Amino acid sequence: MSCILKKKSVILCFIYFCFMFKGNILFAQDIDENWVKENYTKREAMIPMRDGMHLYTAIYEPVHCTEDSPVLMTRTPYGAFPYGGEMSDLLWNAWQNYAREKYVFVIQDVRGRWKSEGDFVNVRPFMKEKEKNCKIDEASDVYDTAEWLLHNTHNNGNIGLIGSSYSGFYALMGALSGHPAVKVSIPQAPVTDWFMGDDYHHNGAFMLCDGFRFASWMNRPRPVPTEELTPYTPYYETDEYSFFLKMGALKNITRLLGDSIHFWNEMMMHPNYDGWWHERDTRRACYNITPAILVVGGLFDAEDCFGAWQLYKAIHCQSPETDLHLIMGPWYHGAWAEDDGSFLGNVRFGSKTTLYYRNQVEFPFLQHYLKGKGAPTSNNRKINVFFSGKNQWEAFSAWPPIECTKEVSFYLHGGGKLSTTIPSERSSSSEYVSDPAHPVPYTQGTVYSRPKEYMTEDQRFAQQRPDVLSFKTEPLKEDLTIGGQIDVELEVGLSTTDADFVVKVIDEFPDNFAYDEAKDGVGDGTQYLMNGYQMLVRGDVMRGRYRKSFEHPKAFIPGQKTKVSFSMQDVAHTFKAGHRLVVQIQSSWFPLVDRNPQQFVNIYTCEDADFVKSTIRLYHQKDALSKITFGKF
Repeated sequence: MSCILKKKSVILCFIYFCFMFKGNILFAQDIDENWVKENYTKREAMIPMRDGMHLYTAIYEPVHCTEDSPVLMTRTPYGAFPYGGEMSDLLWNAWQNYAREKYVFVIQDVRGRWKSEGDFVNVRPFMKEKEKNCKIDEASDVYDTAEWLLHNTHNNGNIGLIGSSYSGFYALMGALSGHPAVKVSIPQAPVTDWFMGDDYHHNGAFMLCDGFRFASWMNRPRPVPTEELTPYTPYYETDEYSFFLKMGALKNITRLLGDSIHFWNEMMMHPNYDGWWHERDTRRACYNITPAILVVGGLFDAEDCFGAWQLYKAIHCQSPETDLHLIMGPWYHGAWAEDDGSFLGNVRFGSKTTLYYRNQVEFPFLQHYLKGKGAPTSNNRKINVFFSGKNQWEAFSAWPPIECTKEVSFYLHGGGKLSTTIPSERSSSSEYVSDPAHPVPYTQGTVYSRPKEYMTEDQRFAQQRPDVLSFKTEPLKEDLTIGGQIDVELEVGLSTTDADFVVKVIDEFPDNFAYDEAKDGVGDGTQYLMNGYQMLVRGDVMRGRYRKSFEHPKAFIPGQKTKVSFSMQDVAHTFKAGHRLVVQIQSSWFPLVDRNPQQFVNIYTCEDADFVKSTIRLYHQKDALSKITFGKF
């Protein structure tokens, strides 16, 4: 099996070399702002929707074009900048390959945002029978826009949708529009479920610093269509750890925001995974999807890693006839639109991975479906996943590739040991005291806002704390490649009625480790002590009260052994021979995640006085096993 994977890796590397050599000729012509101004015109339109509202739309059309062009459209809540006569820099940056091909480009403000009319609704729920009920949703807005574009631009009848993050959600909604001209959609890190794993929550735990910053910035009032929103006033000037710790309970932050941030107040009314959250889970609409889909995501995306993986899985399961593709690179949020992708923080990946995506995956994908050029992707290469550690792209027919994986479990042992051997001790446990007044920071630096680099950050700072448990293997005798979902099973005992469980999977480099610049690249050019580096491969949180049900939380019984099981987002990583696999466990990750008061109270409305210390006991004995399970290649 490993031989097969090695052979596929060699083939992929050869294809990549040939493509890049050819690409230097194919894409030799420079595309810059002056070129775009000479070869494109821009016009602005207010496109009518079925309910009488009009959406602002910027349309960029090629001049001197001898044939009708496909339309590439993105819909955004962030502003279809620039307004007026200036051109969007997307045309000479991320979309320059398509500008050479004379595509028509469309950038639209979604309903209720910036210059578009109507009311904005966050992650507006998809409606199956909107025609019968005379309702609208984002899918119907795409349908009406597509119909208008077909009759008011010089096009070949084919429309593609593309969008990143929140715009990825709108790209998916366009695929659900049912319009026959929509041939393809590329949702990149799409917002998928804001309770289970995207920006606002992970497994029911509130992602505090990102959630606060996004809600307070994104959801400023916009009473009328405008080119300029209400100015954003920062809520603090110090570092984020100090600010959020001083603010205390979440209700104090709600009071700070007041009644102007409507969506924040809505969230605070729905602490559990109820119907309000269910209807905003886009996976529930992913059936019978006709356009071809390319889901794009980053292995180290701090915001919507969940969205990419889970959207792919939902479509694969619920719409099996869909022509479905997936690419997951070693990227932070939005990196796929840039020109590098060879490193993140101190960790290097050996090549400019984003160029591989844009030139070898995205471009031929859109050319085939929108212009009829090139052959379709073979079934065994529709899934492209980058494996960090060994720094190689691998191609598969599905994910996870069941035909070449098996499970391997690592068990926690006393003395901070981790191995595949099942514990035999009759009594063995480790414990720590989780103190909400002194939560474990998620990054070792003093920062104003969450750095994207924390997703691969050195975790040695955390293992020195008494409220963090570390378990590690002996140096590995051979490479260990893992892929797919991570399953965690902990046997715990609490002195209180609730707690969070943060689990981190870490690759500890050898003490004599050094990067080879010829093979691994130069990174960001700075020097960092990589000897014994503890690379975060995947970390996530589970709010203990949801261990049985996210809809119906349940308190812990103090002192009683209790199983806490949950899944962490998929990984694709190789622990090289000589490295160690490390697992860290803690009960706070601040201010990335809000503090749990460690009592069974409503966390969104509880008081500062409700926050108490909790003694957390983690069992690792014969009748109370704690383990972490991976898919092994």
